[in-house]
Amino acid sequence: MNNSPGWDRPRTSLYTDHYELTMLQASLHSGAAHRKTVFEAFARGLPDGRRYGIVAGTGRLLEGIADFRFGEAELDFLARTGVVNAATLDHLAGYRFTGNIWGYPEGEAYFPNSPVLIVESTFAEACVLETYVLSVLNHDTAIASAASRMISAAGGRPCIEMGSRRAQEESAPAAARAAVIAGFASTSNLEAGRRYGLKTVGTAAHSFTLLHDSEREAFAAQLASLGPGTTLLVDTYDVETAVRTAVELAGDKLGAVRLDSGDLVAQARWVRALLDSLGNVHTKIVVTSDLDEFSVAALQSAPADSYGIGTALVTGSGAPTAGMVYKLVSRTNNDGEFVPVAKTSKAKINVGGRKHALRRFDDTGVATHEVIGVGRLPDDGGHGRPLLRQFMEHGEIIPGWTGAEAVARARQRHVDTMAELPAAVNRLQHGEPAIPTIYEAG
Repeated sequence: MNNSPGWDRPRTSLYTDHYELTMLQASLHSGAAHRKTVFEAFARGLPDGRRYGIVAGTGRLLEGIADFRFGEAELDFLARTGVVNAATLDHLAGYRFTGNIWGYPEGEAYFPNSPVLIVESTFAEACVLETYVLSVLNHDTAIASAASRMISAAGGRPCIEMGSRRAQEESAPAAARAAVIAGFASTSNLEAGRRYGLKTVGTAAHSFTLLHDSEREAFAAQLASLGPGTTLLVDTYDVETAVRTAVELAGDKLGAVRLDSGDLVAQARWVRALLDSLGNVHTKIVVTSDLDEFSVAALQSAPADSYGIGTALVTGSGAPTAGMVYKLVSRTNNDGEFVPVAKTSKAKINVGGRKHALRRFDDTGVATHEVIGVGRLPDDGGHGRPLLRQFMEHGEIIPGWTGAEAVARARQRHVDTMAELPAAVNRLQHGEPAIPTIYEAG
């Protein structure tokens, strides 16, 4: 499932809310627990001003669902705390998801009401997954969506994920994975590298320079240990002095210098001029310091070669959740026939029925609509692409949707999906979704 056989994933069954198990208990009592159901994860809208979102987290989610079991420790906790009764504990002791899961593949764009994930199984199996499904998809999709905007703003210059210290320890590797799916070149997080086969990078912080008696001594030690191709951090004291010292010690083989403070646009320009004047025309400039998609866009006029992005990325750059919900949209009746169901309150209206989805294009191959079919796949009109793929069948993960290779495929999928969307997706200004979502009844 992952790049390292030594990684033991935690049991996921208690990554859930209390009421999911009490619903299960009550439905077991009523006899409705074993009705076949269809649940759907979707976002009613995009974060304010966003024009599209990017799906991420599905591979992690599938692995977690496959491991969703109630072992002795979990059952003992539920018994001691009286969360559910003995009959429900007996049911949970044998829990295993045996249904089917469909959805938008990782790296794919989504829009309001896109059926990002569809879970087909009994109510007893599907209802207890709600919180776990939403916690994974809301987090990873928020990160991937922010990362995609940053990649667009970077205009082809590499971006490095550097946000681990601004994230919870388990969310950090997940954020790195989502960022790489959306186009980031590498991460500073070693656990992400181990789990998901991501490229990891890093050299030295200001503390390394301050540890030594002089900046020259620190640079010499780093160069001796890591080689001249390393990146030297040049803003601990005086940037110009540091750049000159770096070139003096490493010569024209110096890999890069990193700027982490000040007016980055102006500073990158004169540092580039200084490097060139010293003969280091191939030494690159790495820029960090609380970057987001807007500051990256501003740096397009500067001779920066790559960007290290942390806090804004791992917090979704103002949108830390994708706002997805998990709703029952269809169930069997007493005759075993599927019937659509939906919440119909005025504030939150859902559309019932099992969904199908495709994206329609104009004659030039540019996307024009997200089309949701209720009960059937909509007509593609001669220019359409079905969006839903099956991830699990009878509780087994279909090969290809997890592991390091799945991340690489999702990364390419992001490139492909961005290429088919209207140019409006590259604008950072607030605006409506790049394409509208429309429904077609079965």
